[in-house]
Amino acid sequence: MTQPADDHVLDRRAGVSELRPAAGDARPAGRDEALREELPVDRNQAILQAAKQVGSILKKEGHPFALAGSVAVYAHGGTQNLQHDVDFCIRPDDAEAVARTLREAGLEVYTPPEDWLLKANCLGQQVDLIFELAHQPVTADLLDRAQELSVDSVLMPVLSPTDLLRGLLAAFSEHHCDFGAVLPIARTLREKIDWDGLRRDCGDAPMPAAFFFILERLEIISPASPAKEEHR
Repeated sequence: MTQPADDHVLDRRAGVSELRPAAGDARPAGRDEALREELPVDRNQAILQAAKQVGSILKKEGHPFALAGSVAVYAHGGTQNLQHDVDFCIRPDDAEAVARTLREAGLEVYTPPEDWLLKANCLGQQVDLIFELAHQPVTADLLDRAQELSVDSVLMPVLSPTDLLRGLLAAFSEHHCDFGAVLPIARTLREKIDWDGLRRDCGDAPMPAAFFFILERLEIISPASPAKEEHR
């Protein structure tokens, strides 16, 4: 998942600057390497396997989280055309504990230059552990709205379709505005999305407003009624 980064420092947000790997950093060796030996050849299946592995670890240890990104879209009924990584949302205050749990499970966890996520490697796949969506911290309310869904036979909390799209729309800007990547998601999940809520939350910003206009012209969604427009 991509998000424009601001010039603020990670350790002020989540207290995880010490998570950068250091020489001699001790971690259980061999478990992830052994798991990788069973990695499926199909890339989509490989990403699903990594999502299931990390989701199972977080669920077992009781960490609040929700699956996000393209795997979440798939869990809600989207096509199995997954992107290059796995995304999970976690609360900022839980980032250090989540990293410790994954390390104890044998996964490599590190802090990238971007200050709104951690990264891990699982079964040869990149896993993003996101604690800020579109410059807004992941909250308990966001995670509470997640839906328990089967992800290739493993139950785990998945961001709601409305929250998934809200995060994508809120990230639109003059420098990051890929309608083509978001359009298939909106089309696939349109019947599960609270469009009135999205218009209310995002519709006054130019890029989301333009996206809503495109969806209306393509007859993916209905135009907002005049009464609803007046209350925005």
